[in-house]
Amino acid sequence: MGTAKVRPEESGGIPHHLIDILDPVDAFSVSDYQRRVRMKIAELHGRGVLPVVVGGSGLYVQSALYDYRFAGAGRDPKRDAESADVPTVDLYEALRKRDPARADVIGSSNRRRILRMLDMLDSANPDAIDSENGKIPYYPDLILIGLQMPRAMLAERIASRVERMMKDGLLDEVRALHDRNVRTQAVQAIGYRELYRHFDGELDLPTAVEQIKIHSRQYAKRQMTWFKNRMAVDWFTVDPDDFSATVHAVFDVLDGRLEKR
Repeated sequence: MGTAKVRPEESGGIPHHLIDILDPVDAFSVSDYQRRVRMKIAELHGRGVLPVVVGGSGLYVQSALYDYRFAGAGRDPKRDAESADVPTVDLYEALRKRDPARADVIGSSNRRRILRMLDMLDSANPDAIDSENGKIPYYPDLILIGLQMPRAMLAERIASRVERMMKDGLLDEVRALHDRNVRTQAVQAIGYRELYRHFDGELDLPTAVEQIKIHSRQYAKRQMTWFKNRMAVDWFTVDPDDFSATVHAVFDVLDGRLEKR
């Protein structure tokens, strides 16, 4: 529920892929995502289907659709020694101050990945590959479409989305995970970590829900910055009262691009 995945009745009969493929206790890295998405795209291409990749955080989308390569070197043993007595939460806060977007992707409990990212940020090249890493599309015919709306309107939509998720059963979903004592990366996502704090007795429920809304707004702002700074996106401003106009505008651009190929 916390991921707001598409419902069967919302799919319009269009097949959706890579949904419900993992259990909350399963580990799943950015490189895992890259591999699975590219395999699925290759499969669809093989069947003559044009794949449409929807959603995902900036880092995950960039890793799959751009020539994004991962460093193979291990962590710096010196950092491991120096950080041995530093709580994971403090290391995570250090990472969040330096790179909030990557911190959100990694989560606050994965000490190994937090240390690895701090190593990468301290290296001469933060991407730990080369200056062109993640800048060149992996697919030559890639077209990126971005939807945006005024900030006040977006805040209202986020608030209503959170309220709908709570009404549709997010609290029961998180309670079930909490009762299983699931403490993996999956439950560090927005919506889960705030309700975990509620079940741990740290927040009352109204405060936890408000924190979900605040953190969602902050995350949306960071993700917009990521997409605008790192990927060549065609942006369209959405009017929720006339969404068909946005759809027509997007198809006009797509038709024009496709005619030139």
